[in-house]
Amino acid sequence: MGIPCGNFKNNNIHMKEVQKYPDARREAKLQAFDRLLTIMDQLRNLCPWDKKQTIESIRHLTIEETFELSDAILENDLEEIRKELGDLMLHMVFYARMADEQKAFDMADVLNEICDKLINRHPHIYADVAANDEQAVKENWEKIKLKEKGNKSVLGGVPKSLPALIKSIRIQEKARGVGFDWDKKEQVWGKVEEEIQEFKTEEEAGNKEKATEEFGDLMFSLINYARFAGINPEEALEKTNKKFIKRFNYLEEESKKEGKQISEMTLKEMDVYWEKAKKL
Repeated sequence: MGIPCGNFKNNNIHMKEVQKYPDARREAKLQAFDRLLTIMDQLRNLCPWDKKQTIESIRHLTIEETFELSDAILENDLEEIRKELGDLMLHMVFYARMADEQKAFDMADVLNEICDKLINRHPHIYADVAANDEQAVKENWEKIKLKEKGNKSVLGGVPKSLPALIKSIRIQEKARGVGFDWDKKEQVWGKVEEEIQEFKTEEEAGNKEKATEEFGDLMFSLINYARFAGINPEEALEKTNKKFIKRFNYLEEESKKEGKQISEMTLKEMDVYWEKAKKL
């Protein structure tokens, strides 16, 4: 089964390229998806819990499943990733089924819309636009997205409810997409050093409100530098969180084995276990 490409000039070239990599399991994948749709129909008709759910009621569960997938990805646990992808796929089918009941849209509408969007946002594949590197693709993507959504601002598509750190990443990516960015990472590091000094000045002066503002500027600059260094700051911070938890758990467990109460230990005593944990 090929990709529906519309009437694009380069269809023949690109379809030939795709056909070099035949998908022997395509039929099995389609059957599995059909099986999930069938089960969803059965659950929605027969299960008391599933019948009661609404688009609003499963929202928090979807968010939870998304974070569980994120955990599995950070752990590089492919078995868990497979399971969590299944959970999220169930949610997508669930939303589409409930919308279908309201005569709003169905799963075919959802899938066709994302197919159309992908084709439209990849004119270097399905039309005659040139994009020879990743940055050019991103810039095209943002420009097309801006036109599609009719946003008055390049930043209008950044969700307001995103966590602040992730929101900073998206803001910077979108600004870069239209050419608003530093040229070299050394320039960004200079900004980081400038913000460190400004934060220290305000903090030492006891100006909490201004120090808070400068600390935000410092974090924004560090996130910007991470982008130039090819580091995802969200992933980096979460790995550090996990590392801290692992070492702190070691401190708790090993000190307890030796009959010590962590709340009664000095920092110097705790540091002995901490240094051992760092070597594990």
